[in-house]
Amino acid sequence: MDEALRDRVREEAQLHALLNAVKHDSDPEVGAILGPLMGENPEFREHGDEVAGVAAPAVGEVAEMDETQRRDRLAEVAPDRLAELEADDEEDDRALPDLPNVDDYDTVRMRAAPNPNGPWHLGHVRMPSVIGTYKERYDGEFVVRFDDTDPETKRPDLDAYDAILEAVDYLGFEPDEVIRASDRLETYYDHARELIDRGGAYTCSCPAEEFRGLKADAEACPHREKGVETVHEEFDAMVAGEYDAGEMVLRVKTDIEHKNPALRDFVAFRMIDTPHPREAAAEYRCWPMLDFQSGIDDHLTGVSHIIRGIDLQDSAKRQQFVYDYFDWEYPEVLHWGHVQFDEYDVKVSTSSIAELIDDGELTGWDDPRAPTIASLRRRGVRGRAIVDAMVELGMSTSDVDLAMSSVYAHNRDLVDDETDRLFFVRDGQRLPVTGDHPEAGHPPVHPDHEDRGTREIPVGDAVLLEPDDVPADGERVWLKGFGCLRRDGDGLAWDGQDITVVREEGVPVVHWVSADDSEPVVMRTPDGDVTGRAEPRLVEYETDDLVQFERVGFARIDEPAGDETAVAYYAHP
Repeated sequence: MDEALRDRVREEAQLHALLNAVKHDSDPEVGAILGPLMGENPEFREHGDEVAGVAAPAVGEVAEMDETQRRDRLAEVAPDRLAELEADDEEDDRALPDLPNVDDYDTVRMRAAPNPNGPWHLGHVRMPSVIGTYKERYDGEFVVRFDDTDPETKRPDLDAYDAILEAVDYLGFEPDEVIRASDRLETYYDHARELIDRGGAYTCSCPAEEFRGLKADAEACPHREKGVETVHEEFDAMVAGEYDAGEMVLRVKTDIEHKNPALRDFVAFRMIDTPHPREAAAEYRCWPMLDFQSGIDDHLTGVSHIIRGIDLQDSAKRQQFVYDYFDWEYPEVLHWGHVQFDEYDVKVSTSSIAELIDDGELTGWDDPRAPTIASLRRRGVRGRAIVDAMVELGMSTSDVDLAMSSVYAHNRDLVDDETDRLFFVRDGQRLPVTGDHPEAGHPPVHPDHEDRGTREIPVGDAVLLEPDDVPADGERVWLKGFGCLRRDGDGLAWDGQDITVVREEGVPVVHWVSADDSEPVVMRTPDGDVTGRAEPRLVEYETDDLVQFERVGFARIDEPAGDETAVAYYAHP
């Protein structure tokens, strides 16, 4: 390669490194840019052995730049390409409408408010996906607030706090603030006392069934007109833990004749005997209901826009009564319908999944059959693929269906270019190979990247083919990267390497491995374990590496090949 060509390679490598880094908001790697580099510059291909070495320093320079420097440099060398990327970014989140009245707020600040009663399943993912996308659109802020003020019915799982934050990170977002509601009991108590002073709350000892009847008949509770001093005394006794569960509540005073009975004098605080699992909150017995706690926190933490399910419209109306007492402005609210998922037999519910795990029907939250973030992550699906699929659903108030094929399509776009190919034969049938054949096959590491070279797959005395790929006696088959063989009794006879038999005569192309020089593999899939053998190159891959088993699908290496059987988790076709 002469010096002029070297300069061109360096220049083009820097361009493609900049495009890669800006598009994916990550440091570029040589392997990731070689395919596009060669594709746009076919004259580089004859120098494939040298291109990577020449390109590497240019890619390294881009890796050392920060995001602003990369964009500035790309704007300088290829402004049209930068404009295309920015247009693509806008296109990516086009399904999301603009947020209302953003100019009324200094900062767009939104919150995901998970109950940490278990790790996230797929139904939880839409909220952080959309909030994170809006944060990027408006240069806003993303708050994770753990609504963990129910230590009994939705009892927090201490491991779930970190698991949820890890899921947010996996999806590609970083919270600007993390809040645990169970740390803020005194704040809720202070606002309850102020609400009492404003005539907006009263203590009630009516049995639950009795109050239900009064509410249904639009009749006031006999405790509704208690004096403020008495209400304070009884509420302080609640805070001190002097009442048992069900003995006393604090109610927000609304309109007892409201046309919607659900909005009539709702409970703000109740007594719970079960201690909270967090040590810092274990002594508390007087706990706020979610509508009160969440409403207070949304105001105090500066939330500008709230997204919630269409079935929770009454929450905003209940909280509006509290906001009116305090003379607060209520945040903007957007509603959406539920997401329903295909493909899974398991109900998408924290309690249902936990029950299946407890019963031994699932091995854990990362079982490939589980509709959870942990499962998709272990299978090798990128968080960004899930986000993109969720964002495409938009903000419809109707229930929407998410086909997992959409997630897989997005993931394929993200990983295909960088993922090496391997052969993996399931339930292989052994077929002796005869004739004057080569000792090994040499299929490409990646069909679109000649520069990555080829794999060497020894043939030995026999090969393994999947049962459906075994030709009938006298018929031919093309072993990919090796050549053509004809079925001869119980074996395969060498028939040459003239590829025209594939193009002109329709000889099928199949994958294969040596019967004697291959690695045992267990692949865990949503439909159960699949056993087989993979080509020897499998030993080069480590835990978390993603490979594509040709004609089978993408898989994440969970336990590498070596002394023990390798374990891979199937991602998708």
